[in-house]
Amino acid sequence: MRDRLIASTLAVAAMTLAFSPAVFAQTGPDLSGGWVRAQGYGRSFNPKEAPPMQPWAAERFRAVREGITDPNQQGRDELDPVITSCAPVGMPRIMLYPRAFEIIQIPGRVLMLFEWDHIVRQIFTNGQKPPDDPDPIWLGYSTGRWDRDALVVDTIGLTDQTWLDSVGHPHSDALKVVERIRRVGADTLEIDFTFDDPKAYTKPWTGKVGYQRMPGWQILEHFACENKELYGDALLKGTP
Repeated sequence: MRDRLIASTLAVAAMTLAFSPAVFAQTGPDLSGGWVRAQGYGRSFNPKEAPPMQPWAAERFRAVREGITDPNQQGRDELDPVITSCAPVGMPRIMLYPRAFEIIQIPGRVLMLFEWDHIVRQIFTNGQKPPDDPDPIWLGYSTGRWDRDALVVDTIGLTDQTWLDSVGHPHSDALKVVERIRRVGADTLEIDFTFDDPKAYTKPWTGKVGYQRMPGWQILEHFACENKELYGDALLKGTP
């Protein structure tokens, strides 16, 4: 815990830059800082409403949930790619993990530094466009624009080799994720999600996750595969 309270020089520099009038138009409202998923948000983006799945997706989801009665419990370990093959968590599932992440704003980009596997997500805010026919990757291609007090992020080009969330909802490589990220209080961040995947779902659906700011925290070094080897599967079974 003590190590977390070491101030991050990079984060401080980014916060100073974000408040500079000269670059405010590029960096937008201040979202910087260390964040962790708030209490009350579980392993799925919308636990109150089942997303409308296509038949193949519903069948795959049933297999993942077989024998599980708690709707918020993680999907079956033996079918979870993170546990079975130590695959990257992927986007958007990474946004549900309870480990901390840090947002750093610089001109033209917003960076998310995740403690889990030291993942770095780049959101381009300089007008850069994703490839017309992107090769699917774990985090996809994210572009953002500022809309008043929110950062609106579009992500495409996501590999279908991941779960959408930790309860086991599948998705295809046609998935498009729209996030509306805004700071609703000094220590509270909210992200509204819209998921559009016509191959896996019959219509777009939405979800929300809240995050609590952790002042002064520094992202620690963490690698899931290393920890799995050292501590066994039980470590991963407790993750969302």
